[in-house]
Amino acid sequence: MPRNINLFTGQWVDLPFEQVCDLAQRWGFDGLEVPVAGDHLDVYRAAEDDDYCRAWKDNLARHNLEVYAISNHSTGQAVCDDPIDFRHRGLLNERVWGAGESDAEGVRQRAAEELTLTAQVAAKLGAKVVTGFTGSKIWKYVAMYPPVGSDVIADGYEDFARRFNPIMDVFDSEGVTFALEVHPSEIAYDYWTTKATLEAIDHREAFGINWDPSHMIWQGIDPAVFLTDFADRIYHVHCKDTKTHFDGRNGRLSSHLPWDDPRRGWTFVSAGLGDADLDGYFRTLNQIGYTGPISIEWEDSGMDRLTGAPLALAYARSHVYDLPDAAFDSHFDNR
Repeated sequence: MPRNINLFTGQWVDLPFEQVCDLAQRWGFDGLEVPVAGDHLDVYRAAEDDDYCRAWKDNLARHNLEVYAISNHSTGQAVCDDPIDFRHRGLLNERVWGAGESDAEGVRQRAAEELTLTAQVAAKLGAKVVTGFTGSKIWKYVAMYPPVGSDVIADGYEDFARRFNPIMDVFDSEGVTFALEVHPSEIAYDYWTTKATLEAIDHREAFGINWDPSHMIWQGIDPAVFLTDFADRIYHVHCKDTKTHFDGRNGRLSSHLPWDDPRRGWTFVSAGLGDADLDGYFRTLNQIGYTGPISIEWEDSGMDRLTGAPLALAYARSHVYDLPDAAFDSHFDNR
């Protein structure tokens, strides 16, 4: 069977879940990666209401869709972030936000509690992976000025491990894995910070990577090398592309310019329209033995999503191949 191709519905939560399922079925997706947002998934209700879970799964079944992953990126961001401020207010529900900035540590703890609840709900719904963010106590020091000592950076990784190890204990007990999207603002945002993050959490099996090449392209990281070097930690895959345009005026830090501004050095585009060698990456996924789905994440400020999602699906379908039964030169054995 060809590899499953899913739609990540994080950019669709303004639409009713039923409508998104209708669209995904009509376009030909095999399943969904569903965020804890809008009416797409209420983890608090799912944890307590079996009828809600049954209706949720029945809705997917009616549309011939599967669920492999649950996303809780927004809540995960608050687990390690410092400071907790106005930016998080737009990410978090009232239950997690509580008193907000005046109770920052309370926000972090409630975010951790919701992330553990998400693992329990994922297991209940039959999802194998929870994708998400971690936040970071030390991302604010990425510019390296004013300078901080190595002890400050080390403390950031220790803070991450202290907060995430108890969360991963619950993931272990539920038989679900957590896949961190390696991404700016997270404890792991490039190759070397990913190595440091895995070392900080002692390479425990529950903690892995949601691989998204679009965040690596503009940083100058080779996504295929990332795949081979972290092969045993690739727990989920986002299919998204990036188009770079470095003209001598712009740079990698985007100059506070909005998406798709022609002055930017790079922007996200629909799969197949940017600089990512997606065909090569999909082949590498086969080579490292990744068996999970490809999850289309539509983020393209230059086209309507109703155009972008099926376009990305068609591109992925045409570049995801089954492995052959035998090597092409195996016939020489029959001389």
